[in-house]
Amino acid sequence: MRSDISRRRVMQGTGVGALALFMNSVIPVTAAHAQGSLRAVYHMTPPSGWLCDPQRPVYANGAYHLYYLHSQQNNGPGGWDHATTADGVAFTHHGVALPLQTNFPVWSGSAVVDSANTAGFGAGAIVALATQPTDNVRRYQEQYLYWSTDGGYTFTALPDPVIVNTDGRTATTPAEIENAEWCRDPKIHWDAARSEWVCVIGRARYAAFYTSQNLRDWQLKRNFDYPNHALGGIECPDLFQMTANDGTRHWVLGASMDAYSVGLPMTYAYWTGTWDGDQFLADNLDPQWLDWGWDWYGAVTWPAPDAPDERRYAVAWMNNWKYAARDVPTDASDGYNGQNSMVRELRLEGRPEGWYSLLSTPIGALSNYVSSTTVLPDRTVNGSAVLPWSGSAYELELDISWDVAANVGVSVGRSANGTRHTNIGKYGGEVYVDRAPSDQSGFSLAPYTRAAAPIDAAARSVHLRIFVDKQSVEVFVNAGHTVLSQQVHFADGDTGISLYTDGGAANFSGITIREFAAPAS
Repeated sequence: MRSDISRRRVMQGTGVGALALFMNSVIPVTAAHAQGSLRAVYHMTPPSGWLCDPQRPVYANGAYHLYYLHSQQNNGPGGWDHATTADGVAFTHHGVALPLQTNFPVWSGSAVVDSANTAGFGAGAIVALATQPTDNVRRYQEQYLYWSTDGGYTFTALPDPVIVNTDGRTATTPAEIENAEWCRDPKIHWDAARSEWVCVIGRARYAAFYTSQNLRDWQLKRNFDYPNHALGGIECPDLFQMTANDGTRHWVLGASMDAYSVGLPMTYAYWTGTWDGDQFLADNLDPQWLDWGWDWYGAVTWPAPDAPDERRYAVAWMNNWKYAARDVPTDASDGYNGQNSMVRELRLEGRPEGWYSLLSTPIGALSNYVSSTTVLPDRTVNGSAVLPWSGSAYELELDISWDVAANVGVSVGRSANGTRHTNIGKYGGEVYVDRAPSDQSGFSLAPYTRAAAPIDAAARSVHLRIFVDKQSVEVFVNAGHTVLSQQVHFADGDTGISLYTDGGAANFSGITIREFAAPAS
């Protein structure tokens, strides 16, 4: 995390009182669509308070259990809250699972179902490793173990860390302490080929790997270093294996990283390669990026139940540490701050250039929440045209083709007078989402407004799937090689859609709008 805004330094202080109010209670998701509500319709949001990193879901007793960092104050102290889902769209909230520990917050980690009872807590116990600061003065970060024998609703903690931060314990000078502080977000994976657990931990300059037979005793292996430290430190690392579309098997190492200083995203970077039981070897040390927007951080992935080797699901926190600590409109309208992205489906495809990429598509279960579908006639636009439709929670799918136009796109969240809107388009060698015209006084996201991803400059057509919710836009481009996810502070009345071109005409075809209803509580 960058030194100017760090959840690890700010999320500390008060006790567990406010969080305890939710202990052992079931809080169903509610749409809260009373007049003036800005609560997301089809994205997961907390019932109240601050939502931060999602934790990788585990499957137990017929449901996926997703945990997420939560506090009753924005960027405040907290632990893990708990929600369950059957389809990745509708969630039921169950309150606190890992509470604040005597003024020590519980940060990100991961949980696994220990089916073989390797840790000794019983077959099927849910075991979680999570980062906590050990020293109240220097606050170096270490990894603690929690276990649950009731299906993931309550947990018991071991008193001492199971993976210690040797650097943090020996650091004495301010520089050493600063460098050693970053040791967090353990992600556990079962390596079936070697019958052992593998854990990857994010560090400021590398990813550290450990292996274990029992989830309690861990042996340090070789680190994964990357030469371009302008990409930032590794947070919420991810390690998994997938079968590509050509039948080959590949390991993937992912991490949330801040590459803003070199003009790259602040989202989820990943490398394909091999894991040999001792180290991860990347096919190419330059990472690829799973999202090019401003707001897709702390992502986690997990196997799709019907094809666990070929497909995975992914979800991320729709916020950014450059402005995450600010109030947002939903603080006042609905009493919460933060949402998760839509769950997306990942598949690994070989590219003609000889490398492999993750492709993204929206989770299929979202189609079950479509309340109405509108198909509009194809049209040619030279300038701008307002569509005869309005709404605030929908998918807009369309194709755009052109010959000479320099800039083509769609404006969503358009106010009646056209002054407020968010633009999604293709200009030169970029596909972009520009939320600057949707800024609100007091909630401005400037200068982090326009996000852009590379695209073939010679392309004269593009297929877009644009997902708009009360406070967000997610754009899937063509076959899903490119996605841009942004929170957007839409105001009441920002419900229109328009089409635009600059420098020539474009044909807009296949215009389909699918409106979403909120999941039933």
